[in-house]
Amino acid sequence: MSCCDLAAAGQLGKTGIMASDCEPALNQAEGRNPTLERYLGALREAKNDSEQFAALLLVTKAVKAGDIDAKTRRRIFDAVGFTFPNRLLTTKEAPDGCPDHVLRALGVALLACFCSDPELAAHPQVLNKIPILGTFLTARGDPDDAARRSMIDDTYQCLTAVAGTPRGPRHLIAGGTVSALCQAYLGHGYGFDQALALLVGLLAAAETQCWKEAEPDLLAVLRGLSEDFQKAEDASKFELCQLLPLFLPPTTTVPSECLRDLQAGLARILGSKLSSWQRNPALKLAARLAHACGSTWIPAGSSGSKFLALLVNLACVEVRLALEETGSEVKEDVVTACYALMELGIQECTRCEQSLLKEPQKVQLVSIMKEAIGAVIHYLQQVGPEKQKEPFVFASVRILGAWLAEETSSLRKEVCQLLPFLVRYAKTLYEEAEEANDLSQQVANLAISPTTPGPSWPGDALRLLLPGWCHLTVEDGPREILIKEGAPSLLCKYFLQQWELTSPGHDTSVLPDSVEIGLQTCCHIFLNLVVTAPGLIKRDACFTSLMNTLMTSLPALVQQQGRLLLAANVATLGLLMARLLSTSPALQGTPASRGFFAAAILFLSQSHVARATPGSDQAVLALSPDYEGIWADLQELWFLGMQAFTGCVPLLPWLAPAALRSRWPQELLQLLGSVSPTSVKPEMVAAYQGVLVELARANRLCREAMRLQAGEETASHYRMAALEQCLSEP
Repeated sequence: MSCCDLAAAGQLGKTGIMASDCEPALNQAEGRNPTLERYLGALREAKNDSEQFAALLLVTKAVKAGDIDAKTRRRIFDAVGFTFPNRLLTTKEAPDGCPDHVLRALGVALLACFCSDPELAAHPQVLNKIPILGTFLTARGDPDDAARRSMIDDTYQCLTAVAGTPRGPRHLIAGGTVSALCQAYLGHGYGFDQALALLVGLLAAAETQCWKEAEPDLLAVLRGLSEDFQKAEDASKFELCQLLPLFLPPTTTVPSECLRDLQAGLARILGSKLSSWQRNPALKLAARLAHACGSTWIPAGSSGSKFLALLVNLACVEVRLALEETGSEVKEDVVTACYALMELGIQECTRCEQSLLKEPQKVQLVSIMKEAIGAVIHYLQQVGPEKQKEPFVFASVRILGAWLAEETSSLRKEVCQLLPFLVRYAKTLYEEAEEANDLSQQVANLAISPTTPGPSWPGDALRLLLPGWCHLTVEDGPREILIKEGAPSLLCKYFLQQWELTSPGHDTSVLPDSVEIGLQTCCHIFLNLVVTAPGLIKRDACFTSLMNTLMTSLPALVQQQGRLLLAANVATLGLLMARLLSTSPALQGTPASRGFFAAAILFLSQSHVARATPGSDQAVLALSPDYEGIWADLQELWFLGMQAFTGCVPLLPWLAPAALRSRWPQELLQLLGSVSPTSVKPEMVAAYQGVLVELARANRLCREAMRLQAGEETASHYRMAALEQCLSEP
């Protein structure tokens, strides 16, 4: 066959077999075309390449452009098979006088035609061509060559068809398609817009896998898009607003130059007078950046603070417009994005150091956000049971939880009115935990992250509300409502469930930090209830179960590295509850109770050590290394724990002998005797004296042991009058 014949074969699309002509016919006749059937027979019986080429030409003459339906296309495939296209795609030598790409173009055209059939698009013989197809997108050649352009179009059609199959995206990613598409887009050659469209589809389908396989190339595309966004002066900047969130990496740090360009582009857009269709994509892009980077993408200084204030202001206005107008349709994706920007505003307004905002700006934004939160409360008050499982309700509860974590004094009446709903809502999602996790996923998909939510989007509503409830349980009115609605029982169940995740047999290294933070916040709420509602602790059976869990868990917890703050919460809460539940059988010297108090003594006794100081004969009292870094968060719990332990001694007769066997009173006196009294702060002296006095009063052997440890002399040095008097008695 001559080169002219090959060239004609390469133009088969003009007569009916190129991919662009492989769409099903609208009015295909029921009967078969006899001439076509004869030519298909010749195609099946062809013995060599020349005969196969000739038969293909005859087939295309018998079938006019646009006349190939699915059945005809399948018969052509049955006649040709994959062997011939495979050879065309892999041949390295073209006949004399023909361009190198002619045979490959014909092979791709046939493949694209076959890929119009979804079953064939998922065929292994198509999937194994994915790497070869990728090379065609990045190959150099004459940009004006019509045959090359047709081959590129057919290549994109093949890849798009594969992407449309159930497992197609995974095969494309594994075959290097993401890198090829990135390079094709960055080269801005023919069809680069098709490369971008296919990239968008793959990122939407499998974001994590795409970034894992082609992170450098995707970052290069992000740089290009960000630069285009920063420079755009026409409507393309609004289109880029919609594309860019998909190209922000889920785990990798966004390059600083991209953040700079994105912020500059957003500042120009949001600083202009816009319609909602222009503004909303910009707000969603800003929300995505806030979710991924916090406030680090906003520059410091006057321009950055003005931009942040503008963002939060626009978000609050959008929320109020959407939620205050009764009966209006809420654009949930936009409002959810605005919630994320409000959270950023809350964080910056409560940041004490290195905040982007100045105090007057903070005051103004708090006032604006208060009005928006009022609109959120108004919306939630209208939510009926049938809507409780909707993702937008979850998002609305989340932003309210973020606000209540920092501010409960304003809108107090409205918050109290909403508390019954919040308890019922949290209980509903707690009891259907899987649906709660799914809701979190849906909220993330709604506006913030293209696929998987980050750690700042926990999958249960109760965890979102814990910080606010911690503040509210201090106040009489809100606390009474929470108790009446059954919040303490719900919190106990939640704590026990979450505690199971940290128990032996579970891999705590894979748990998000939010689990441990949630446990600590629960402890703070329970501490508030112990102090303000002791009768509730005594009468509600759920607190007996909680006490049992605290007793059995603390011994192992105090031995675990890096979990001292949680151990402090558990120890202190358990000690305070033990005072109220001292008559419980579980606290009458049982193995669990003895183990708990031994662990509590370990926590309290290891906080301070004697430390030598250069140039001095006497050591000073200093924090232990494990306690030193977190003492600011720990000290209040430690002092409260010392006080609670002191209160338990006279209530539990077995406790003083147990403390003596642990040698804590002896070692405490030894520690005080080895350091300079001036290095021990008055509040420490008071805490130590309280424990020593109660132990001495409760048990004669304790008094004798303290005397043997120079207790009277130490008490005199530290002016511990109560201890000195107690030890002087028989």
